[in-house]
Amino acid sequence: MAAPTMTPEQRAAALEKARVVRAQRSEITTKLSMGIMTPAEVLDKADDPVIGRMKVKSFVNALPGYGKVKTEKLMEELGIQPERRIQGLGSNQMKSLKEALS
Repeated sequence: MAAPTMTPEQRAAALEKARVVRAQRSEITTKLSMGIMTPAEVLDKADDPVIGRMKVKSFVNALPGYGKVKTEKLMEELGIQPERRIQGLGSNQMKSLKEALS
C-alpha cells in the first residue's frame, strides 16, 4: 500500500505532530528513570494516546534497574510480545505487569 500523497504543508504538520509526541514520550521515560513517576501511574493512563502507543519494552527499559536483558526476561515471563504497545495489553497482562513492577 502506497503512502498517501501529501502537500508540503500537510507533511510539515505531520512531522511537527510526530516531534511533539516523541518529546512527550521522552519526558515520560525521563520521569520514570528519575523516579518522579511510578510505573503504576503511567500504566493507569494507558488510554492516553501518547502513553498507549508507547512500546512496553521501552517503558520497562526506562525504569531504574531494568536493562535490555532484564526487560526481555520480564516480558517473556509475563507473555508479552517484544513489539507490543501499552494500549495493546490485555487486562491480565496489564495486571501482572503492574504487580511485577511494584
